[in-house]
Amino acid sequence: MAAMHFLNIAGTALEVRQIHGTHTLAPIVFLHEGLGSVSMWTQRGLDWPLAVCHATGRAGIVYSRRGYGQSDPAPRRRDTSSPGRNVLQPDYMHREAFDVLQALLAELKIERPVLLGHSDGATIALLHASQFPVTACIAMAPHVLIESVAIDAISQAKQAFESGDLRSRLAKFHADVDGAFWQWNDVWLSEGFANFDIRQECQRITAPLLLVQGLNDEYGTMRQLDAVAQAAPHAQQIRLADCGHSPQRDQPQLCIRSIASFLDAVG
Repeated sequence: MAAMHFLNIAGTALEVRQIHGTHTLAPIVFLHEGLGSVSMWTQRGLDWPLAVCHATGRAGIVYSRRGYGQSDPAPRRRDTSSPGRNVLQPDYMHREAFDVLQALLAELKIERPVLLGHSDGATIALLHASQFPVTACIAMAPHVLIESVAIDAISQAKQAFESGDLRSRLAKFHADVDGAFWQWNDVWLSEGFANFDIRQECQRITAPLLLVQGLNDEYGTMRQLDAVAQAAPHAQQIRLADCGHSPQRDQPQLCIRSIASFLDAVG
């Protein structure tokens, strides 16, 4: 069973879905990608978080970050350079990992969760695990440092949003689709984000760590996994063939089996 509700975290109403588990093991907290949301985890007829929870017997927490899904929007800029755009700063993933996620876990009285993140959410999971105790961390297609392939793909996404069908495809997942898109796209293409690099933070991760990435990832190369593995040599890796940036959509069942096996060993 799963229940949807809103939680007020630091003055922001966040959309939260809770999935009941069959065991009293640490729950899995699902952290979505840059344009994701609670509902976007469920695509192509598969409720992926529910399937992961069923396969592992664990409860699950799925939430939409501020400005995504049905959560409260981010504040608007007051300058005239980008009128109507939402505000995200280059350290937005650090702030999400250290402030918002920690506050959410405290509100839900969750200690030592299993973090399962995708893309931006994977980066947030790694950052949180570098500073707070977690049972395990699963990072799918994380962004550890900036690569030109990611900037090129995000520039193409901007074109698709402005003149293609990306806006209409995303609109069903977000109450404010324009806010959701531009707060992500603007910060990634900003000059201040060019030096983003969390390799130093990854050196502090001691919890069991699973890294997953598709060999055809259009937003990053295997340099991302190599960087994490160098910083945290205990990390396990799965590199998926016939898989792009979204392993949960391109190789859903293989991902579920791999995650269940990993968490079985963690206990």
